[in-house]
Amino acid sequence: MKYTEKDLESFKHRNINTTVVDSQLAHFNTGFDYIHLTEPANIENGIILIPETEEEHLLANYEQACQNSSLMKMVPASGSASRMFKDLFTFMDSYKGSVEEFLQFVQQKESGSMFDFFEHMDELPFYTRLSAAVWNNGKELDKMLAKQEFSEVLKFILGKKGLNYGDVPKGLVDFHIYRDFTRTAFDEHIVEGAMYCNTGGTVKLHFTISEEYTTLFKARLKKVAKVFEQMFKVKYEVSFSIQKPSTDTVSIDHRNEILRDEKGEIVFRPGGHGALIYNLNELDADIIFIKNIDNVIPDRSKDDTIKYKKLLAGTLVDIQQQVFDYLNLLDAKPTTEQLAEISSFLNRIGYKEKESISFNTPAEQIEHLRSILDRPIRVCGMVKNEGEPGGGPFWVKTKNGSSRLMIIESAQVNLENEAQKNIFESSSHFNPVDLVCGVKNYKGEAFDLEKFIDTDQGFITSKSYKGNAIKVQELPGLWNGAMANWITLFVEVPLTTFTPVKTVFDLFRIEHRNVLKK
Repeated sequence: MKYTEKDLESFKHRNINTTVVDSQLAHFNTGFDYIHLTEPANIENGIILIPETEEEHLLANYEQACQNSSLMKMVPASGSASRMFKDLFTFMDSYKGSVEEFLQFVQQKESGSMFDFFEHMDELPFYTRLSAAVWNNGKELDKMLAKQEFSEVLKFILGKKGLNYGDVPKGLVDFHIYRDFTRTAFDEHIVEGAMYCNTGGTVKLHFTISEEYTTLFKARLKKVAKVFEQMFKVKYEVSFSIQKPSTDTVSIDHRNEILRDEKGEIVFRPGGHGALIYNLNELDADIIFIKNIDNVIPDRSKDDTIKYKKLLAGTLVDIQQQVFDYLNLLDAKPTTEQLAEISSFLNRIGYKEKESISFNTPAEQIEHLRSILDRPIRVCGMVKNEGEPGGGPFWVKTKNGSSRLMIIESAQVNLENEAQKNIFESSSHFNPVDLVCGVKNYKGEAFDLEKFIDTDQGFITSKSYKGNAIKVQELPGLWNGAMANWITLFVEVPLTTFTPVKTVFDLFRIEHRNVLKK
């Protein structure tokens, strides 16, 4: 299509060329192909169950990595807290305080209800700050609650005259109460870093954030870093990055035309968490842990989290060393027996060869094996499926007829196909976003992670823009298509390592409490 001078200037500002936009528009017309599931990954068929007898060895691998490798933890933290407080916004906008409303309201006593929220508000980690904000405005929180001034209370939680949780990053919401301190999710990740990402007393952390929240994150870091450095006898090196404007995507309106605002300018939207592969690509470390911002837990319950982070890293070291040994062997012209050994190893790294594969020469087989082995490696924790949302572990058929282990979301599967639907629904585990990544090759050089993205695994979803339906496009997800061509291992981890706070009601769950319920 033809672009205006204003369009071209906007592209230049984002470092986007017209070819990229043309490709995005083409995908709106053609859609993205569904992936082809061959079978679910499960225990002994794609998911590793670590026996107790192996733990000592894997933990020793982890300790070796702490001595010989550089470690870093990356946390996607760009999300706003607004979704976490969605139910509060809805209630605040609809509750008028009539007698009839209140009588209906008090009947909702089940856990997770709005009545439960107000009844036990004093148990929330941000209650003290909320009470102070109300007091500073000449009111008393207890009296407001007694008078059922619920909408007004919520304004102090969500609005600028109070905590402003309707316009802050999720990572800076108070999550946990300690004896003399209240920690945000951001704080808890800093603490976790000291417990398993410590290299010679230095802890390297990287947070991807939204540009508008940069000042808030840096202010919080300045407040807590020295406290935690003294507590854990470490030195923190914390860096931040924002999602690159070059990864923004265009949308289309109901007429299938490129979406523009009232000034006629193209409306760009963030390309989703898949855009973070470009941030990851710029980090300098041998081993990188990745974990979502809201998946944290108080210190009293961190033992399983810390243990399994170390076991996942130990598993990575184990498989990485074997891969590196085989790549060095391929450089040295292996024997027929050695080639057979390497070929049989592929299944251990999430790869099933297509049937009846053959090679004309040993050199051809060597290059084939090299192409499979010389890739970044990720070890992903997988939790037993108990109905939580999230992608699952599957064997997926590739274009060359082989099968690879991948993390797949429901939007990538043709659920109208009965066979595909049955495979998807028979998954025994799901992805809690718990990854340990090896991003350097056997020569110690950093991989160019952009080369391992499956660009055909993007998403098209429906949204609204100023009350009108639009279609938006997201890049292949960070742990989906962006890492589809990595060597992938799945390891079962206990459910205790997955404690996300998706809504404010989750803060009432026992795993997020440091104090007994009154």
